[in-house]
Amino acid sequence: MPDKTKLQHFRNLVSMSIADGKIDESERKALIQIANQHNIPIDRLEVMLNHASEYAYVIPQNNHEKESQLEEMINLAQVDGKFVKEEYDLICTVAHKLGFSKEEVDRMIESHNGFTKLD
Repeated sequence: MPDKTKLQHFRNLVSMSIADGKIDESERKALIQIANQHNIPIDRLEVMLNHASEYAYVIPQNNHEKESQLEEMINLAQVDGKFVKEEYDLICTVAHKLGFSKEEVDRMIESHNGFTKLD
């Protein structure tokens, strides 16, 4: 069973995946892969996916976790080959809560697979 911090982190990713109003198949596959890496049972994942829009974002407690979570959110946002404004806005909101500037976020996004920030 995963620890509480990993579950909170994963819930945040689930919340990110629904930012554009739907969880598409590539996002679902990415979440399944991440769930497996964190030893989150598939039945628990299904419950989380069914309640994705209800989750509140939980802020990580240390800088390493904050950066790691933001990186994972950016990766998840881009997994379907699209990077929509709702995902960008959520990443920027989360990044601000984590103490990152918009410029830092844009640099992180631009460093991922050639994606560029949305204006």
